[in-house]
Amino acid sequence: MPLTTPTPPQSLFDQWLLQHCENHFILSLLKAFEKSHFLLLDQQQIILYSNTNTTHLLQPLNKHLVGTICPTTLFNPSATNTEPKTIILNNSPFIIETHALLSATQQRIGHLLVLSEHSSTPNNTFPPTAIATVEMNFHGILSQSSKMKPVFQIIENAARTDSTVLVRGESGSGKELVAKAIHTLSSRNKQPFLAINCAALSANLLESELFGHVKGAFTGAVNHHTGLFQRAHKGTLFLDEIAELPLELQAKLLRVIQERTLTPVGGNQSVTIDVRLVAATHHSLRERVTHGLFRADLMYRLRVVPIFIPSLKERREDIQLLLWHFTQQNNLKKFRIISKISPKAMQALLNHSWPGNIRELQNVLEYAFVVGQGSTLHYSELPPEFKTAKENLPPTPDIHFSGTLTVEQERTAIQNALTQYRGKINPAAESLGMSRATFWRKRKQHNL
Repeated sequence: MPLTTPTPPQSLFDQWLLQHCENHFILSLLKAFEKSHFLLLDQQQIILYSNTNTTHLLQPLNKHLVGTICPTTLFNPSATNTEPKTIILNNSPFIIETHALLSATQQRIGHLLVLSEHSSTPNNTFPPTAIATVEMNFHGILSQSSKMKPVFQIIENAARTDSTVLVRGESGSGKELVAKAIHTLSSRNKQPFLAINCAALSANLLESELFGHVKGAFTGAVNHHTGLFQRAHKGTLFLDEIAELPLELQAKLLRVIQERTLTPVGGNQSVTIDVRLVAATHHSLRERVTHGLFRADLMYRLRVVPIFIPSLKERREDIQLLLWHFTQQNNLKKFRIISKISPKAMQALLNHSWPGNIRELQNVLEYAFVVGQGSTLHYSELPPEFKTAKENLPPTPDIHFSGTLTVEQERTAIQNALTQYRGKINPAAESLGMSRATFWRKRKQHNL
C-alpha cells in the first residue's frame, strides 16, 4: 500500500462529504442525529465523524475514534438484523439505531449510528413494587408500548358489538389473551368462553368437537356429544389457528355463521345458536385464499373486525416488563427465588429477537430457573441459542484497505482492535473484517 500523508480527521470527513454532497444525504443525516449521540461511518465502516459527547461516551471502547474501524459491539456489517439493540456504556443503557445513508442513485455510501439513552433504565434488581401498574395491564395483556394502544382501543370498540373478530399475529404474541379481553369487556362476560386449536385435531374429530354428534353417528360414538358451539351458547368461542381448518369443514362453518343454526354430526335436527366468534391466525388468510387453501367467502365472514398484534421485537419496551412478570410467577413456585438479573444476561435478553414472542420469553425464564441456582440469573443460565447467536452470523467480508486508509490510520485501527480484545487475534481480526492470516501480516508490517 503506498505511503500517504495522514489526513486530519476533519478534512477526511470534508473530502468524503464533498464527494456525496446531495440534498437527500444531508436531510437523512440531519433527521437521524438531531438530539442524539452519533457516529458517521463510510462504506468500509471507518469512523468519519463523531461529536464531542459521543467521543467522551465511547472512550472505554476506543481512545481514538475518527479514522478507525467502528467496533463490532456498535456496528456489525455482517449482521442481518437491523433492529435497534441495547448496549451498556459507562454503566448506562443506550439504544443503538443504524441508519443506512443512500445517494440519489440509492447506492449505500455509509451508515449513521444513533445512540439514544434508554427511556427506562434496565432494572437488574427485582422491583419492590408491583411489576405492572393498572395502566400497563389491559385485562391480562401486559404492555407499556405505544404500539399496543391502538390495539387496545379496537378491542374495546369491538367488545361493544357482536361482530366477528379476526386476530392476526405471530405465534406466541398473545392472540388468545386478546380474545379473552374481548369477551371480558363484552356483555357476554358472564357466559362461557371456550377455545379450540383448529390445527390440533383431525378433520373428523374437529367436526365432532365443534358441532357435536349424536349417538351412533360413527364407530365409537356410544354417547351423544354436545359441541363447542352449543356449549358456548350466549358466550364467546375462540377458534385458534383458523387458517388450518380443513377445507371440508370450512363450508359447514360458513353456513353456521350465516344461519346461526347447526346440525350435529349424524343428526337431523337443527339447533339454534347464539355465539360470538373470535378467530386467530399467524397466516395471511388472503394468501391462503390465493393458494386455494381457504374459502374467500369464509375469510370475509371472519374478517369483519381485523386486529393485528405487534410482535415482541416491535415493542421492545415490553421485554423488561414481561421478564419481571414471569420471574415473579416462577418465584411463586418456591423452587428458586430470583431477585436479580446480571447485566450481561439482561443485555442479552433485551437484544434477543424473540421469534417465539412472549411464549418464548416465558419458556426462557422457566429454563433459566431450572438450570441455575441462587438469587441471580446469570448469562450462563440462558438457553444455548443466546450463546451461539454470534457464531451463526454470516462470515464477515474482507475489507480492502487500498486507497481507503493511510498507513497511520491502518496501524491505529489494528492497535485499537488488539487493545479492545486484549491481544486475542481471532476476534480482533474479525472486528476489522480481516482473515487471521491478513491480520498477522499487517500486524507484522506495522511492528505491533
